[in-house]
Amino acid sequence: MKVLLLNGSPRKDGNTAIALSEVAKTLQVNGIETEIVSIGTKAVQGCIACGKCSGTGRCVFNDSLYNEVREKIESADGLVVGSPVYYAGPNGSLCALLDRLFYSSSAYLRYKPAAAVAVCRRGGASATFDRLNKYFTITDMPVVPSQYWNSVHGRLPGEAAQDAEGLQTMRTLGRNMAWMLKNRAAGNIPEPEKEEPVRTNFIR
Repeated sequence: MKVLLLNGSPRKDGNTAIALSEVAKTLQVNGIETEIVSIGTKAVQGCIACGKCSGTGRCVFNDSLYNEVREKIESADGLVVGSPVYYAGPNGSLCALLDRLFYSSSAYLRYKPAAAVAVCRRGGASATFDRLNKYFTITDMPVVPSQYWNSVHGRLPGEAAQDAEGLQTMRTLGRNMAWMLKNRAAGNIPEPEKEEPVRTNFIR
């Protein structure tokens, strides 16, 4: 079993990486393979709502970051998305990528356990956590719990390592995800039956 951890910070080795690494180390201790992928510093194309992916199953923009993460999501059994807090929300580049991935590749994500991690100096973590979780709950992904909301605090590079409670929350998250993945694999429970989507438009 393998979990993909997506680092939504432009700083590959910053505080978001510290938080995700704590989750990854705990998963590894519990027998789960992990991989951390950073989105980097290049501009990320956003979704333009062209709808082409509904027919092709992939985004029309053929950039390397999208292709890399999409391929890794397909083979992963679980997903953790981490982001720094920018103006009380996730990094815009991360959201641009997630909009395209979740809209075009939901078939690879459905029923895979997922979790969000927010890293902030002081505030905005709850709003960031909420925004990221919405990607999971609209895609039939079970959200993995922890002992507290998944936030770690730190402003300067490395300060997150001093947030003892935040790092404990990350370790609890890692253990809970490992537990969920192992139980899912052992139970061999079929996926729930899906109804045909119903769309209610309020303006006619």
